[in-house]
Amino acid sequence: MKPVCFKATVGTVVLAAALFAGGCEMGSATGKKTLAAQEAMDNGEYEQAQQLFAEAARDGEEQMLAYRGLGMAYMELAQYNEAAQAFEAALDSADSRMEDNVLDVELYLATSQYRGGRYDDTAATCDHILESFESADAYFLRGASRLHEDMQEEASADFDAAVALRPNSYDLYLDIYESYRELNLSGLGSSYLQSALAIQGEDTEHYYNRGRIYYYLEDYEEAQRQLSGPVEAEYEPAMYLMGRVYLALQDYVHAEGMYRRVEEKSGKSAATCNGLALCALSSGEYDMALSYIADGLELDSGDKRELYFNEIVAYEKKMDFATAKAKAQEYMQRYPADEAGAREWTFLSTR
Repeated sequence: MKPVCFKATVGTVVLAAALFAGGCEMGSATGKKTLAAQEAMDNGEYEQAQQLFAEAARDGEEQMLAYRGLGMAYMELAQYNEAAQAFEAALDSADSRMEDNVLDVELYLATSQYRGGRYDDTAATCDHILESFESADAYFLRGASRLHEDMQEEASADFDAAVALRPNSYDLYLDIYESYRELNLSGLGSSYLQSALAIQGEDTEHYYNRGRIYYYLEDYEEAQRQLSGPVEAEYEPAMYLMGRVYLALQDYVHAEGMYRRVEEKSGKSAATCNGLALCALSSGEYDMALSYIADGLELDSGDKRELYFNEIVAYEKKMDFATAKAKAQEYMQRYPADEAGAREWTFLSTR
């Protein structure tokens, strides 16, 4: 069992940039529970946010915002069917004056359907969107769904339509590639990464994004070259990514140094603790990894999903299968739709 080192964490959630970036801004919330739920979301406290958004919806606070937020919280908890139901409730709360907001929520609905493996439903939602809007996100989602249904020509046409609408989006190219890679079709998707390298730009973000592309291409030396300037400028996303590059090169000393440098700059976070835990796991220092994980889980904010998963990994590496199994069960309760967690739970259930 390998520790989780999601490429998503270096700059995007896999498939998420295209899935989430296209939404329009909603109206500002005024309800007490809705505002508290949004603050919990900002702090990565998704279970609390889910409870507060549900209460806000039941109490009649801004229904569109409350149900939309509830769907987003469910998405972060990998509860995709529940998320879809919440987004459908948000759409039921809309009126004819909310056209832009409807587009926003429909894109989230399609995202939750896709994440839940409901590819026909995803395509149908995207069809509905594209009847009224030229949306790169809808084209992407429909293309990704068609790819899962072995409709490669149709998928390629949708991906190309998405790129035509957003030709300078590194995230979109990466998400298209990830769609192919997930189905062991990296060769077909690599052309999109090459297209992304043609995007012009010499500022910090462009160098960082080119570093991301080379990281996905597993050209780690070139990724280092592209990231060196942004890291020197202490651009935090590039620093996290450089840590991943060092891990891929099995240079655990420099990887640890990079995460500690981020920690010195911005303070301890779930992400830095997970990075240090990955270094320790890769070095065979499993108790040290658990110490870093415990530090991260004690924090009041941040996305802790990788920490919970790598806690399972650490106990399994220690051959403590009873504890690993218990942690896997807890993980599945938190993230019931997570495929990696489900595989580990199945494996550990047979030990």
